[in-house]
Amino acid sequence: MKCVIIANGDFEYKSDMGGIIKNAQLIISADGGARHLRALNILPHVMIGDFDSIHPDDKQFFKENQVRIIPFSSKKDHTDSELCVSWALKNNATDITLLGATGTRLDHTLANIFLLKNLARKNIPARIINKNNELHLVTKFIELKGRPGDLLSIIAVTQKVTGITLKGLEYPLTNAVIKMGSTLGVSNRFKGTIASVSIEKGILIVTKSKD
Repeated sequence: MKCVIIANGDFEYKSDMGGIIKNAQLIISADGGARHLRALNILPHVMIGDFDSIHPDDKQFFKENQVRIIPFSSKKDHTDSELCVSWALKNNATDITLLGATGTRLDHTLANIFLLKNLARKNIPARIINKNNELHLVTKFIELKGRPGDLLSIIAVTQKVTGITLKGLEYPLTNAVIKMGSTLGVSNRFKGTIASVSIEKGILIVTKSKD
């Protein structure tokens, strides 16, 4: 089951973003992310969080529209985004997209990126999408669609990533090793419309980006 979680970060109201949400079988609003859904006139299946960042008018709007609300205390051990991910997994989500998960709070952005790590280890396809980026954490293999010239970068987030093979890119690699802190994998480019990244051991951040 495809799930979309909408957080309270940066969000561009474009038709493709709305389409991603409408095509999901499970839509979850993380606290103040409700403002994005209200702007798109989309009702989530559930709203989760401590609701310290939601505007009262937005909360009342969705309450009047009988959206399920699951409240948590502000004195909690997990972010609203992580609570949403956990709830999604318990409710049979098999593919998760996070929107509004990046922004001015770098701590929240990084925390959301590393939420993908646990999902990758559970073999749950997941990604963060914003205006300019589509970001994945990869432990084995990923194939991405794009256009010739689209940027693709790989960044090691474990001490060492081994057995890296890149196909469909301007600068291919075969059985390569990249260590944490290296920029070797930054700003590669699609040669055609399909690119793939495979690794033997470690974890990579893989981003498809545009300037």
